[in-house]
Amino acid sequence: MPRHRGNPNWGRPMPPYQCVATEFEIAAKHLHLTPGNYASSVQLRRWCERNKNRRYIPEWLLKEWGILVEVHYGFDAA
Repeated sequence: MPRHRGNPNWGRPMPPYQCVATEFEIAAKHLHLTPGNYASSVQLRRWCERNKNRRYIPEWLLKEWGILVEVHYGFDAA
């Protein structure tokens, strides 16, 4: 039996990329929130304050609540 070598998918189009929800979207869904009532949620605000430097949070929401994100890159983070 001959040995098949190489990529069997060569020349075929790439499969479509599936979108993955961000941690923020997962937290909002867990709290049963819609984008219209993000700003009025106390629990979501607490989550955002705890995770502001580690997770994606929409900029408009950070401005709404006045939360400042500390941005550090490289060796300055220590």
